[in-house]
This record gives sequence, structure tokens and C-alpha cells, in this order.
Amino acid sequence: MTRRPLVIGNASGFYGDRSGALREMLTGGPLDVLTGDYLAELTMLILGRDRLKNPDLGYAKTFLRQLEEGLGLAHERGVRIVANAGGLNPAGLADAVRTLAAKVGVPVRVAHVEGDDLTARVDGALTANAYLGGAGITACLRAGADVVVTGRVTDAALVGGPAAWWFDWAPDDYDRLAGAVTAGHVLECGTQATGGNYSFFARHGIRRPGFPLAEISEDGSAVITKHPGTGGAVTTGTVTAQLLYETQGVRYLGPDVTTRLDTVRLTDEGADRVRVTGVRGEAPPASLKVGVTRIGGWRNEIVFVLTGLDIEAKARLVRTQLTEVLEGVADTTWTLARTDHEDADTQETASALLRLVVRDPSPDRVGRALTSTAIELALGSYPGFHVTAPPGPAQPYGVFTSTLIPSDEVPHTAVLPDGTRLAVPPTAPAPAAAPPTVEARETEGGATTEPTAGPTAEPPAGPTTGPTVRAPLGAVAGARSGDKGGDANVGVWVETDPAWQWLLHTLTVDTFQALLPETARHTVDRHVLPHLRALNFTVTGILGDGVASGHRFDPQAKALGEWLRARHLDIPVALLPAPEATS
Repeated sequence: MTRRPLVIGNASGFYGDRSGALREMLTGGPLDVLTGDYLAELTMLILGRDRLKNPDLGYAKTFLRQLEEGLGLAHERGVRIVANAGGLNPAGLADAVRTLAAKVGVPVRVAHVEGDDLTARVDGALTANAYLGGAGITACLRAGADVVVTGRVTDAALVGGPAAWWFDWAPDDYDRLAGAVTAGHVLECGTQATGGNYSFFARHGIRRPGFPLAEISEDGSAVITKHPGTGGAVTTGTVTAQLLYETQGVRYLGPDVTTRLDTVRLTDEGADRVRVTGVRGEAPPASLKVGVTRIGGWRNEIVFVLTGLDIEAKARLVRTQLTEVLEGVADTTWTLARTDHEDADTQETASALLRLVVRDPSPDRVGRALTSTAIELALGSYPGFHVTAPPGPAQPYGVFTSTLIPSDEVPHTAVLPDGTRLAVPPTAPAPAAAPPTVEARETEGGATTEPTAGPTAEPPAGPTTGPTVRAPLGAVAGARSGDKGGDANVGVWVETDPAWQWLLHTLTVDTFQALLPETARHTVDRHVLPHLRALNFTVTGILGDGVASGHRFDPQAKALGEWLRARHLDIPVALLPAPEATS
């Protein structure tokens, strides 16, 4: 007997997301399961430092505050809650939820998932956590849990685990699991699926976008939507943007299934409804990713304001004056942002910003003594000398790395509501992987391998011809970018078949690196997703030691895609939107 679709929503895309979202989702319309994603690479570092101060912490405290009201609402409506807010201490959070439930008088059965914490196995690690799949969540729900909290699971597991419980899928129902993982990837970042952080944001009212939900069917297909009357929009564009976010390659590797992103098909089903179908899955790899954070050292920064004329000469002067004090500092980075405008009518727009970032294993070398020396230049340096903030002490920074561990060496454990500890076996791994059937990769030199023939390949056609005009790429293409450790990814998509054929042939790795010169010294891979009319670029190492080290102007590469869209190239006139008529 076919079961009705699972209605599953999201109420958090990161630690610090909208505090009222849990209530909004519980009161906005029907739900079976409500999820919350609180963890990211930077979050693990933050929670690791919390745990150093107090071993009883290490979880997302905001989740408890949301539950003070939300727990009763969920109980009244029969909604299960699944969240990875347990962070480094899921057992501690589970106990805290039980205490809260007793305080507010709500009878709930609480379970948690653990086994991901491998910190004790990694020398010098602040945190080391394996990315578990959804099977532990499935086991907890099958045992009757109303609330399931986890440590480090994959973001999509928060949806895949409940879907496997709802439909009683087998571990090798790869296509169905892949469909749920795809829906989970769309939901995991909250309002990014409903018009937030979206290239074409001006098309929709996004003052307060609603959080997304998915109606997942038994075959693994899904409809992405949102509660009626909430802000934002769900379109094929907003869903495409999120599908491209923080992915690398056409095979999306996970602990439960390998999802083939090149098989995903999107169909517009009307206002705020996008159907996701055709997703194919393969067996997962034999290893799990382990994210490791360490305290990398100490950092500090000073931002000098340079106003008016002779900006370059002013920058050279202050750099020269600080040469001696910077000797011996392990890492020194100067960047000059030419935010100044000629003949500006405000002082702010007449000013440029010179940023000095220093990092060292010792806090003394980059502490207040260094920043105070910079301030001592105030009356003896360039005219108009001032800085954006007073001198400050050195701050610790983190380093994120990842490694792999065999799945059977990780003690994935579901702790059921009655306290029973259930070992969760790893999903049978894939055999030795064959080369991808459909994947275009370009090396740093730009040599292209086009997609081979296969069930999802589309025969390449020639690029659009005709007159061209110099215009920003964003006139025809959307983009979304983000971080994966020290790497960045940039997804680029277009909305019509002619634009897709032009993009496919035009935006090669060489062109990408020419448009973004900062990427030229890094290895760049290009991946083709024809059903989404999209290209996905991975830029290896551009973020150094990851977001926690904070050395880059945009440490998470969130705006790298928007920079790409702002760069100009020759675009066929036929692809550009018609100019708006003037009255």
C-alpha cells in the first residue's frame, strides 16, 4: 500500500538563523517532521571552544530556546523534530531537552545519535567528527522518538533519515534515498531555497522569506514548496541555485547513497511548487568524511583609511613604516580595496581601505603591541591618517581540514528513547568506482573533456551566433558560491536552452580564470549538469585553511559567484533581456 507523501520542513539553516522560524513552521501549515541544521565548519570550532570552557556544553544553545515554546506546539500537532543541534554533545542536549520538557509539562520521547566524535583519535584536534548518514535518525524514529538530536551528520541526512523511516525504505533503495538526499540538500540552508541569497532577488519579495518544505513521495520524488502566505518564492531558479551550492562534481557522495546530481530534473508545477524527479542513486563510498578543526594560531588586523589623492603612495608609505615591526611575523597580508571615487561628493566615497592581516603561532607577535605601534604613526604618516577601529588584542583562529575513515571504524549509534543503544551498521559500500558516465572536468590548463554518451548526456551544439555586446555575465546567468574547507565552489546556471549552449561553450576554465584572476593560480575543475543548464566550478585551495582562519576578504566565498556575474564579456545580443520600454 502506497503511503501518502511525507511533509518535512526546515527551521534553521545555520547556528544563528531566525529565532522565530520554528514557531513559524509549526503554525504555518501541515507538517510531519520539522528539521533544523545548526552545524557548519566554523560552528564546530565555536562549539569546540565552548566545550573547552565547559564540558557540559558543545551543543547549539539556541535550539533549546526555540523549543521552550515549540515543544508544546509540536506535540499538539504531532510533528516530529529532528536537528543536528547536538553538535559535540548530543547526549547532553538530549538530557537538556528532557529537562525542558518536564519544566513545560510536555510529554515527549527524546532520542539521540552519537558516535561521530573522533576527537580522541586525532592528535592536536580541537574537534574531529565523522559525517554520519541518516540511518541512526531512522532507527530513533522507528523506536517512537518525538525529538531526535544528533551530532555531526550530513546536512541532507536530516531529511533522508526521516524519509527512510516514513516509507520503510531498505538501505539499498538507492534511487529513493538519492531523491530524499536531493530534497534534503535543497532544504538544509533554509531560506536560500525560497529566494534568499539569490542572484535574481529583485524578481520576488524577500523582505522576510518563508522557510522551505518538501513533500516527498514514496518513489523518492519530491515537491519543494513553502507554507502559504509566507514571503519569498520557490521557483526552478531558487531550487537550482541551492542544488549547486557547496557541491563538488556530479556525484554527491554521502554515507547512505551517492547521489547523481546530473540526473536531477526540475519541473515548475505552479506558484511556489517545484517538482524534483529522475534522481538516480548509487552505492555510497566505503569511507566517511571526517572534519577536523584545530587552533591554528593567533591573528589580528588593522584597516587604514586612505582618502583623496595619492592613494597608492599613501599605501606604500604606511607599509614601509611598518616593515620593521612586522619582521618575524609568520604571515602578513596587505590588501588595498580601491573603494574611492574620483571627485567624490562624500568623504566616504573618496576613501580607499588598506587592510593588514597578521597571523602567528604566538599571540605576542600579533597582539596589542603590534596594533599600538601602527596607531603611533597617526601624526607622522600619510595625510588624513585614521583607522576603522582601535587597536585590539590578538584573537585565536582555527584551521579546518578533512580526511577519510573507513565507515566500519565509526561507532554510529542510535540511543533510543528508552535508553537502548543500537549500533547502526554502515551501508554496503560501492564497488571500485568506474569513471563517471557524465562529467566534464577541466584542468587548470583548460583542456576539456565533453560529456560522454549516456542516458543523461545531451549532444553539444554550437554556441549562439550573431552580434555580441560587452555586458556582465549576470545579465544572462545566475550564480551561487560557497566554501568546502579550503576550496570554493561556484555554480552558474541559465534559464533557456540557447543561453545554455552559449554558456557551455563559452565559460571554460580558462575564461573563468580570466574573469576571476584570483583563481588563476589555483586548480579549477568544471562540472557539467545539463538538466539544470548549469556549470559547477571547484576552486581548490583559494580559502587557505578554511573559513575559521579568516584570511580572505570573503572567507566563505559567499560572494565569489556575484563577482563572477559582475565581470564583462562578449554576450550575444539575442540572449540579453529586452530593454524595458520607457514611457
